[in-house]
Amino acid sequence: MQFTHEHREIQKTLKRFIDEEINPHVDEWEAAEIFPAHEVFKKMGNLGLLGLTKPEAFGGAGLDYSYSVAMAEALGHIDCGGIPMAIGVQTDMCTPALARFGSDELRREFLAPAIAGDMVGCIGVSEPGAGSDVAGIKSTARKDGDDYVISGQKMWITNSLQADWMCMLVNTGDGPIHKNKSLIVVPMRENGKLRKGIEVGKKIRKIGMHSSDTGLIYFDEVRVPQRNLIGKEGAGFVYQMQQFQEERLWCAASTLQSLNNCIQWTIDYAHERKLFGASLADQQWVQFKLAELKTEVEALRALTYQACEHYVAGEDVTEWATMAKLKAGRLNRTVPDTCLQFWGGMGFTYENKVSRMYRDGRLASIGGGADEVMMGILSKIMGIAKKPSA
Repeated sequence: MQFTHEHREIQKTLKRFIDEEINPHVDEWEAAEIFPAHEVFKKMGNLGLLGLTKPEAFGGAGLDYSYSVAMAEALGHIDCGGIPMAIGVQTDMCTPALARFGSDELRREFLAPAIAGDMVGCIGVSEPGAGSDVAGIKSTARKDGDDYVISGQKMWITNSLQADWMCMLVNTGDGPIHKNKSLIVVPMRENGKLRKGIEVGKKIRKIGMHSSDTGLIYFDEVRVPQRNLIGKEGAGFVYQMQQFQEERLWCAASTLQSLNNCIQWTIDYAHERKLFGASLADQQWVQFKLAELKTEVEALRALTYQACEHYVAGEDVTEWATMAKLKAGRLNRTVPDTCLQFWGGMGFTYENKVSRMYRDGRLASIGGGADEVMMGILSKIMGIAKKPSA
């Protein structure tokens, strides 16, 4: 995959926006454990950054997925992990199925405002008893007249404390677990307040990703028009697996710049830090280890770009995206951990950017499918493990 002039210009625009509108406020938003999503998203919507791959008829740019990869990579310039993740939820996690399978009416009502930055979306898949095991969700939607009546709970939901709507995976039947689920757009608020039957169980405090709001959300007999169904009833599991391809590619791409930043910060510090009559950078172990980490990051870049190229060509990239996600999760642990060690006591201070990345990066091996789930998927594709029956 080769970045064109257009790819680079989008990255330049986004980096300029980050430098002017996001990074000056990151410390404040991290301390507050939330950032003003509506304000930030509206500014991004005005720049045309929230719908690069979405249909032009609904305000998008109609570009191929390589532009999402370019944007995700540029988000690595943000001095924390929480805000890029929140943006990624809006652009590549809660909207792909809606854009691809939603009715025109549904897309006008929810997709267009999300692209414009007038609405904040979230993706409701995980539950207290079903995280990476998507097939194990318990939330239900039963029909009553022209409505679905939804009950259940969703946990670990990014953007949910500010979201205007949720792309929610629910059980709409009693059939086989891979064929009884549907994706439904659930409006979360009316006049700025949570709708009847929707309750924030709690704001979840995390060891990292502090500026990203994460909630446990309860749904008690929440009425939603049946026209809010995305695509076909019972096809939700398949749609969500397709959304995961984009989510996992986005996850891998979003780590590239931040990992390189972490290495470069450490190189700069190593030249300044004096010990035993020389600089830290003069120590061969430091030199070799940072060289090895840089090589690992560039290998991830090649894998991610290759996966994107196949995806743009219309191929199923479950294997490629899964490998990229797995590798990104591992590097988000090993790179900050190794770099933090080289910073010594300075690396163990809260304000240090490497220590923040150490905290934030740990999620990459859990969110969007844990490492073990990624390896399980790959084992099945490779024919090592048996595929489960429907």
